[in-house]
Amino acid sequence: FRTRPSLCSGSETVRILFVHQNFPGQYLHIVQRLASHGGHQLVALGINALDRSRPLPDSLFYARYGLNRGNTDGIHPLVTETESKVIRAEGCARAAHQLKEKGFVPDLICAHPGWGESLFLKAIWPDVPLLCYQEFFYNDQGFDSNFDPEFQDDQSWQAQAKLTMKNAYLHIALDQADWNVSPTHFQASSFPDHHRRKISIIHDGIDLHRAVPNPSPEPLTLPDGTVLEAGQPIVTFVNRRLEPYRGCHTFIRAIPDLQRLCPEARIVIVGDTKGVSYGAGCPDGEWGDRFFAEIKGRYDPSQVHCTGTLPYQQFLPLLQLSACHVYLTYPFVMSWSLLESMACGCAVVGSDTAPVREVIRDGVNGLLVDFFSPIDLASAVAEMLSDRERAVAFGEAARATVEHRYDLDSCVSRHLALMNLVASGGMVA
Repeated sequence: FRTRPSLCSGSETVRILFVHQNFPGQYLHIVQRLASHGGHQLVALGINALDRSRPLPDSLFYARYGLNRGNTDGIHPLVTETESKVIRAEGCARAAHQLKEKGFVPDLICAHPGWGESLFLKAIWPDVPLLCYQEFFYNDQGFDSNFDPEFQDDQSWQAQAKLTMKNAYLHIALDQADWNVSPTHFQASSFPDHHRRKISIIHDGIDLHRAVPNPSPEPLTLPDGTVLEAGQPIVTFVNRRLEPYRGCHTFIRAIPDLQRLCPEARIVIVGDTKGVSYGAGCPDGEWGDRFFAEIKGRYDPSQVHCTGTLPYQQFLPLLQLSACHVYLTYPFVMSWSLLESMACGCAVVGSDTAPVREVIRDGVNGLLVDFFSPIDLASAVAEMLSDRERAVAFGEAARATVEHRYDLDSCVSRHLALMNLVASGGMVA
């Protein structure tokens, strides 16, 4: 690589291009830190309008790219997703080329390749280092695929073909990237060995000044009018959307036993009840409706509150009130909500799956249970509600874990150090 200025020197302007379909995405705090340092020209490309609730520096230049076409009618289903990514990559490349024609040449490109946007950036700037944020590589065994026999019973070669094609664009993105970053060891482990050598593991970080225990939380009114207060046996469960990937079936099926063991428990389920974020949609309606229908007549619905999506300013106070937080997931990408609940000092009951084991040590900073066992889950939650001394100790240990490993300030500093190394050509596998 040609000699490039340091991101941290401040001696000359450093030009950084960020590419994320829903910018800022994982780059929010990195951009904020760079802007506070000064001496950087920050440019971003994305397809969606900026979310003005997320504060971005005035010095950032943001350009949206459009799509010239949709998917081809009648295209082979195995290449539909690949075509979608190529269409997005084409739109992003057009916008990047317009930037180049105006004289912009970045010193570093930071891109999230998950929707395909990064595929043609090297055709625009072949000599510019590319640092990709890699979330997950799909495998047929040992990860999310074929994990849940109740809903993943397709062992055919066609199912394997779908996974192969799902990863097709990722092979190209990995080959083009000068270096990569992944947020957890488990997520990095999903990638093939020869690519894993070029992946640094740095989490996005948790803002420990916002996600913090509150010894005297104010009452919180839920959308249905229910008022939650400190000291109540409140059990929280969060899905972006209620779906098996995040264990909604196990949690909902555990409700009758949990209410039998703890009749006073207030069960609060946060998340959109329509559609899915991960995995297949429910073949007969919505997943939440299906599983609540299973337990109809065996639980008290007046003690169960489905809030839908909550704004962050209500979500964190809910976690601060929670007596026990439940987090379940397939072997897949770990949700920020787990670390946020730990940062708030929640006593966590999690699934004994690899992503959760990376942060929760059973009996040390939380409890782990069989992902597929509603009765084990109900018993563990009941234990947290009844043994408050142990629950508090778990919450304190959980907070300490996040402070030690996931503090936002230190994570951002590590990201900037990696960016500096990649921009200077200092990372060699």
